[in-house]
Amino acid sequence: MSKINHIGVFFFAKLLSLIMAIVGLICGILYSFGGFFYELFTSSLNAGTALAFMALVGMPLLFATFGFVAGGVGATLYNLTAKWTGGIESDFKTD
Repeated sequence: MSKINHIGVFFFAKLLSLIMAIVGLICGILYSFGGFFYELFTSSLNAGTALAFMALVGMPLLFATFGFVAGGVGATLYNLTAKWTGGIESDFKTD
């Protein structure tokens, strides 16, 4: 059994930021195509369509920002509580 006693705060914040940016890009794509098809079948194209395509840029940036903050806070809280709980136990198999 191995224990994780410490997580690098900046490293984990960057990692979670990247993961959340990818999730934000996927959500932005789904949102923009959903908005585009809604506008296409209901009326002429308008500012709502432009807003939907702005989600392709805005959502990844927003998700990455929140991911960075959440990763930093989460890693800091883990490091503080790992002192009292002993950290996460995990079993690694080496070949």
